[in-house]
Amino acid sequence: MMKKNKINLWLFFLPIILLSSCDNELDQSPFDSLQTDKAFITASDFENGIRGAYFALTLGGYYGSADQGSMLSMPDVLSDNVIMTQRGRFTKRNLHEFTYTQASTITSFYNDAYNVIYSANQVLYYLDMNDFQGPSRENIKAEALALRAFAHFDLVRVYGKIPTQSSDANASLGVGYVTEPDPWVTPSRLTVAETYDAILEDLLEAYDKIDSDNGIGRFNKETVALLLSRVYLYMGGEENYQKCVDYANEVTTPIASREDVKEIWTDEKDSGLLFYITNLAGAGELNNQIGITWGQGPVDGIVPEYAVTFEFMNKFSEDDIRRESYTHTVSGSGQTYNGIKKLFGKPGQFNGIVNYKILRAEEALLNKTEALFFLGREAEALNALNQLRDERYTSYSGGESGNGLLEAIKLERRLEFAFEYQRFFDLKRWGDDMIRQATGDLVDGSGTPSAALSLEAGDHKWQLPFFQQMLARNPNLVQNPGY
Repeated sequence: MMKKNKINLWLFFLPIILLSSCDNELDQSPFDSLQTDKAFITASDFENGIRGAYFALTLGGYYGSADQGSMLSMPDVLSDNVIMTQRGRFTKRNLHEFTYTQASTITSFYNDAYNVIYSANQVLYYLDMNDFQGPSRENIKAEALALRAFAHFDLVRVYGKIPTQSSDANASLGVGYVTEPDPWVTPSRLTVAETYDAILEDLLEAYDKIDSDNGIGRFNKETVALLLSRVYLYMGGEENYQKCVDYANEVTTPIASREDVKEIWTDEKDSGLLFYITNLAGAGELNNQIGITWGQGPVDGIVPEYAVTFEFMNKFSEDDIRRESYTHTVSGSGQTYNGIKKLFGKPGQFNGIVNYKILRAEEALLNKTEALFFLGREAEALNALNQLRDERYTSYSGGESGNGLLEAIKLERRLEFAFEYQRFFDLKRWGDDMIRQATGDLVDGSGTPSAALSLEAGDHKWQLPFFQQMLARNPNLVQNPGY
């Protein structure tokens, strides 16, 4: 089952190399438009093109394991879920310690995300220019629109404020929304509100046109519904919270049962997975060791980059199935750590080669839970929250209301999506301070604490700086305040 609709990588290298995140390849001459015209003629050509856009999601700086940080690791490294160990290579140190500047920040995420956008825009452009009228036209167009919106959304939540973050967020700087297949485009930044409007326009059209089932490794109607629920949750306000609930309800894929949770992360089960990309070992496969973002080596000889913080480890109760599914005790260099298990490997492996699990049904449920709370429908919110807790615990107290219910919702979101693209952005959109405990990196909380223990809600560093070479290449790109 896992091999169905597998990506053939060799078909995708051409569009990807045009905007490679390596500096020496950014200076290539523009693509040959005649050759590109001929590359998009048949249904097979457009299928290959859209799969190329999906492949760009796996680039090192996007959902890959770039040492400078990516969506795979950045949201946890920047928050209170993980701690940098003293036995690792000190990768992403400037993120964890909040010392990033325009000269020292994530260097490839921006380019890799725009790679997805460029590839999607190529497909959209040639669908019209070559007047492709095959039966798959509307579905392929919808996939391209959804991918374009997805990448822009990730960009704006990294570099811009989130609408619920502060009262001035919507009028502040978002990102440039690129809709043309020009690798040399120099977009100006829209406001946050304008950026979100453009994201919604693409996602809503995609939702109307996309197929219900496109197979593994591709978006479908439920995937886009989940993305719409996420965007409306981030936008906040009564009308948007209701839309968040409505689209979350369109996700009918069941969440993973307690029995399946552990095997999802070793690729033995795919319960609850709405969108994932297979990552198999061997020639002709992706063969990407994404797990090395957290550490390298076997359980009893690991070189850990980051460990679970002592405070967060204690948030997992003993009967929470996520404790043994997401974490494990590891040793290396004579020390013992609370290790991160999510990307460790398939059964019996420790090479970090596991599937890219990017969207899960659990998010739709938790988006709905939170939106219901903010709509004042606490009984419904509690019922939705319990649907998740019923599949994670053997028993729990429950019955929360008011602020206690909100804190329970936040806790379950933190536990469910630990080490999985969410924590920093959740704190950011809630307008919460990020506070780390002064405990160390070892299993019992001893050892060396993080050098930086807090980031106040109003700090400018919730918006990351653009790398100085991005600014040099795009004269219309305005740096974020404070850098």
